[in-house]
Amino acid sequence: MPELLIIKPSALRDIVHGLQVAASIKAQRPEWRISWIVRDIFSPLVRSCTAVDQVYVFRRNAGARGFVHLMREVRKVEFDLLMDLQGLLRTGLMTKWARARRKAGRRDAREGAGMFYSEKVPLPPDGAPSHVLDILLQFCTAVGAEPRLAGPLRFRELERLNLSFMEPRRGLRPILLFPDSGQSIKKWPGFAQLTSLFIREAGRKVVWAGINYLPCRESFPDGTFLNLTGNTSLTSLPALLGKSDWVISNDSGPMHLAAAMGLRTLGLFGPTDPRQYGPYPLKSPTNYTIQAPVGDLRLLSAKEVFYLFNRIEASLHKAQARADLAHA
Repeated sequence: MPELLIIKPSALRDIVHGLQVAASIKAQRPEWRISWIVRDIFSPLVRSCTAVDQVYVFRRNAGARGFVHLMREVRKVEFDLLMDLQGLLRTGLMTKWARARRKAGRRDAREGAGMFYSEKVPLPPDGAPSHVLDILLQFCTAVGAEPRLAGPLRFRELERLNLSFMEPRRGLRPILLFPDSGQSIKKWPGFAQLTSLFIREAGRKVVWAGINYLPCRESFPDGTFLNLTGNTSLTSLPALLGKSDWVISNDSGPMHLAAAMGLRTLGLFGPTDPRQYGPYPLKSPTNYTIQAPVGDLRLLSAKEVFYLFNRIEASLHKAQARADLAHA
């Protein structure tokens, strides 16, 4: 069985995209055994993905001693192929010290990481402005696979988690909102107003989620709102997403994970370009985006997002009705 080592320690968005590459390879070339180097804080997600067989945990806070310990573990195996999906100095050094017959890296690698590769993966036909996942999917060609997705991401043991708080209300599953993002300029300030519109005008149940706690000062009827921000783990995140009807999020890792799982996703974009960073595939009937005027999320109103959501919902219901009629 050929051995593949993927190096992609962080961050959540990039790891999700890397997992999609691994899943594509596994689907097209199931004979490959896939190992992964990942930061400790993201290891639960990678470990639970069905595309990954072995996880090596990188503890960045452990310093040089932790790095040496990690690489000693990695060097116990001689890999047939190594893929550095990150392309930075730290991952370049991991590439250097790992044992592999072939070492493939990004053509656009930075910080001198490119000197450690025996081969560089070409960019897509559209070059650097391509979607970030299209760039990573080119790594599939290193194992003779097509640079395309092979279905939604799947995770192990999702049903073991107790998510009774995500039970449907009035026959509809909750709308899951992620109001946080890694950068302040990518945080939309209208989530509380949008939540109020969903609950008071649409009669929907809304759940907020995310790693960092964000208060919602609105008051809602019992059973209509739950704030899980600050209490959302990566271990439970795939299961939580899977229980939702819609995922609405800033440009963030959870948004990309929802899209990777094939869930209905609406991404709210400010300064970043959804053509490069939007939920993938961009033309999927489950993926939608809205970009704020002149890239400033403060100029995007909750009513605009609510209107777009209702318009998408109506369109999807019409499409489903036509499909049901055609099969009648």
